[in-house]
Amino acid sequence: MSRVTRVSTIDRHLVQGGLVDLSLGEATQKAGPDGHDVDGFATRQHHHDGTLVVIAGAYGPNWVRTLAEITGRLESPHVKCTVISDAPELGDHEVIARWATSEELQARKAAQKERQAPLTAELARREAQKRAEKERQALEAAGQSGLF
Repeated sequence: MSRVTRVSTIDRHLVQGGLVDLSLGEATQKAGPDGHDVDGFATRQHHHDGTLVVIAGAYGPNWVRTLAEITGRLESPHVKCTVISDAPELGDHEVIARWATSEELQARKAAQKERQAPLTAELARREAQKRAEKERQALEAAGQSGLF
């Protein structure tokens, strides 16, 4: 079972990420994402699978982009939330946010390492080439060059 997730905490993380808090009431949130002039979000408390979680909704003319920003911000390594978008009680413009478990965070870290492995290997190879070139230039400057 996940820890309790509070609206104020999720609001703070999203506002610090540059999103606009529209502070909409629950009835307005359930009405849908259209009819707002400004892109932003609104949150409300909800019980999901026996845990108190937060429903975050995206509103405004470009609510799809805002929803992607909400998901990206909440699942970033320093925020450590899990976002669920396929719960039956959600609208298309809403996601459930809850604190991530240790297993979920470790799986994210492993997946990120796996995605970055080719880049890390390429950077290590280039650094080794640079180091070898500098050593060769240092030997040549000292008057020692390779015989072959």
